[in-house]
Amino acid sequence: MSERSVSKRSQEKRWYTVLAPEQFDRAELGQTPATEPEQALDRTIETTLGDVTDNGGENNVKLTFRVTDVGSDAAYTELIKHELTRDYNRSLVRRGSSKVKAILTVRTSDDYRVQVQPVAFTTKVADRSQKEAIRRTMLDLVEESAAERTFEGFIDSIVQGRLSSAIYNEAKTIYPLRRVEVAKATLEAHPEEVHAEEEASADVDE
Repeated sequence: MSERSVSKRSQEKRWYTVLAPEQFDRAELGQTPATEPEQALDRTIETTLGDVTDNGGENNVKLTFRVTDVGSDAAYTELIKHELTRDYNRSLVRRGSSKVKAILTVRTSDDYRVQVQPVAFTTKVADRSQKEAIRRTMLDLVEESAAERTFEGFIDSIVQGRLSSAIYNEAKTIYPLRRVEVAKATLEAHPEEVHAEEEASADVDE
C-alpha cells in the first residue's frame, strides 16, 4: 500500500468526543477515532470519578463506560463498572480488625441486573456471628436499595455514598465499624436481556 493510500485512509477517520451519561452531566471523557460511527460502538473508556466530577478527592474510584450510541461528532456512553482503586482498597485494611465482604447480584426496579460487592471494616476483630450478622445486613440493604430504584438511581446511591452510609448506620449497631464501601458494582444485563432469559427459562420449564 502506498504512503498516499495510508494518508488518505488516516484522513478519513473522524474523532468523536466521548461523553458520560446524563447522570454525570455529560462530562467529557476523551475522544475516540473511527472511520465509521458504528466502529465506535461498544468501545470502553476507564477513568476516575474525580476526573468526571472535577474533584481530585474522588480519584479513589474507577469508572468504566461503554459507548452505546454515536452522533455526528459525539459518542454517548453508559456506566458498566464502578470500582475502588487497588491502592485505596489496600489502605482500608488494618491489623487487629475484621474485613466483612459480600458478593450478590440484584435487580433494579427497571430490570437491570447488577453485581454488587459491599465491604465493611470493623474497628477491632469481630467474632464469626457478628461478621455473619453484618454480612446479612449488607445483603438485605443492597437488595432493598436496588429493588426500590432504577438503575440510574441505584448507581447514584453507590457513587454518592448513600448506600454505604445506610449499611454503616445499620450494621454499626451489630459491631463498631470503621468504614463501609461498595468495592465494586458491575452491570451484568440490560432489561431486554433479563426478559429474554426469563422467557427462555419459562419455555424450558413448560
